[in-house]
Amino acid sequence: MVENNKTETNHNKLRRTGRIVAIKGAVVDVHFPIDLPDIYNALEVQNKEKLILEVFEHLTNHQVRCLSMSPTAGLSLGIPVIDTEDVLKVPVGTELLGRIVNVFGEPIDDNGPINASERAPIHIKSPSFNQVEPASDIIETGIKAIDFFTPFLKGGKIGFFGGAGVGKTQLVTEIIHNTTIKHGTKSVFAGVGERTREGTDLYITLDETKVLENVAIVLGQMNEYPAMRFRTPLTAITIAEYFRNQTGKEILLFIDNIFRFIQAGAEISTVLGRIPSETGYQSTMNSELGEIQERIVSTSNGSITSVQAIYVPADDFSDPAIQAIFSHLDSVVVLDRKIAQQKIYPAMDPLASSSSLDREVLGDAHYTTLKEANKVLERYRSLQNIIAILGEGELSEAEKVTVSRAKKLTKFFSQPFFTAEQFTNNPGKYVNREDTVNGVSKILSGEYDDVNDETFYMIGPIEEAEQKMKMMS
Repeated sequence: MVENNKTETNHNKLRRTGRIVAIKGAVVDVHFPIDLPDIYNALEVQNKEKLILEVFEHLTNHQVRCLSMSPTAGLSLGIPVIDTEDVLKVPVGTELLGRIVNVFGEPIDDNGPINASERAPIHIKSPSFNQVEPASDIIETGIKAIDFFTPFLKGGKIGFFGGAGVGKTQLVTEIIHNTTIKHGTKSVFAGVGERTREGTDLYITLDETKVLENVAIVLGQMNEYPAMRFRTPLTAITIAEYFRNQTGKEILLFIDNIFRFIQAGAEISTVLGRIPSETGYQSTMNSELGEIQERIVSTSNGSITSVQAIYVPADDFSDPAIQAIFSHLDSVVVLDRKIAQQKIYPAMDPLASSSSLDREVLGDAHYTTLKEANKVLERYRSLQNIIAILGEGELSEAEKVTVSRAKKLTKFFSQPFFTAEQFTNNPGKYVNREDTVNGVSKILSGEYDDVNDETFYMIGPIEEAEQKMKMMS
């Protein structure tokens, strides 16, 4: 009996064994004489320490085309490969909080092994339409500009759009800090295409602000193979899904940067020899993006709210990748370089930003104040060309009032960040949404028409402006 079991085991291993027949950089072709592995199955290369291949295509002659998750240096033809008969699985659970892992769930922070008792596959079907529950609760971030113009909907998707150096990552880090300190929210951070410096800075910032123990970090770095970066969001989503299903609470999933995910997909498409679409990106871009976005939802078990930083190449919002991402988002936050140059942080353009929330969710006071503020800011923008040519002195009295209030609003929406205290020596501020609406309402009503707009720069609630005025008087 024992001998029969041993024979069966050997036969099963033989059935799952293939050999490498071609190596083209990150692409490896493997021949399986008996059974072909399924698409997305993980293959383990023998005689090579921790080298995983992922099946991407079935070829003729009983061959599969795979992408290597790690460098293929040292591989040679004929090396045996074992089909694991399953997709890549990663550890999940509270053991990952406070740790930095790679796409395999392996620690890369030099803090010892992760002894998680459970593992979950990174490839699963998204919840069915019947399982998805619409959310109507707002998650407060404590950041005035965001809570007022583009509030976060629990279970929704929020995108931070902007070019290099306008503050996307800083804003993401601040939201992690505020939601953790104020609401005790657990977060998962996916660094897609992170540079080593950026990953180190993030770790240090979260550690110094005492929120690291509530965040699981998954990094797929720029120096790694495209397959690693391409699968990093799936690893992060798998970890977030576990927290959602087990804790029943809202989980925040941060992806920085989702554009790098599309970029990694384009690299993979190129090395696989696929013909790109007429826009230059891979023809499968929308389906690859949908595979990720459709798993970020609220169910009866809990909710995953996603905050995604999106790099805008050359500040060109008409880029096909940027347009593809737009269609999946509930709220759009546009960070503008011109506003950043004025030292207004966050450098958010309120007129270019948008949210799908209506009066029923926001409440009457917030909705009415928001519409009035947008009206004032739009009028100010339309007058800027006239002001640049003729000066404010040529405006009518009513327009002078509008310009004055718009300037005060712009300065009021600047705010000192907790995660930037070491650079600014200015203590961070958390402002409730009600206080923000109240402050905007007071400015619009003319209560501070006689006050210099600099009084409203880098403050928290409107009461701080009143304190400044008392000190000046």
